[in-house]
Amino acid sequence: MNTIEFTYHLKDIDATATMVLEHLDSKSKAILFDGPMGAGKTTFINALLKAMKSDDTATSPTFSIVNEYKIPNDKVYHFDFYRIESLDDAYNFGIEDYFNSEHWLFIEWPDCIEALLPEDAQSITIASINNTVRSLKLTVNNKLLTEHNAMTEPKF
Repeated sequence: MNTIEFTYHLKDIDATATMVLEHLDSKSKAILFDGPMGAGKTTFINALLKAMKSDDTATSPTFSIVNEYKIPNDKVYHFDFYRIESLDDAYNFGIEDYFNSEHWLFIEWPDCIEALLPEDAQSITIASINNTVRSLKLTVNNKLLTEHNAMTEPKF
């Protein structure tokens, strides 16, 4: 596992999402999004969708639990487990079917279902520095990524 840290201005979120997408391990399509409420998790997911050539716009699935977005030759399931009260709630809406698919899984509030998370999941942690600047920490499973690349990654 390797970690890369980015600092970006919101005006540069699309470029940051493109760089993050390039660093994700393509063998694992499960991405965990962590950060406090209002940090910009759904906003960053929207930028990732754009980088993945989707015409869809991400919206928070807080009440629906899961949203589905189309990307070329695939799809993304976007989960928000903030309102999940137990693992039974997750099982009741068929989480196994989603997690056993070969599609992208973008998971907000993953700590609410920690026992069910894919072992090879990668994570993105977002924190607000101020109204227009965010820090992002990407933890990837890509063994090809070297410490040298992580240390020389441009920051915004």
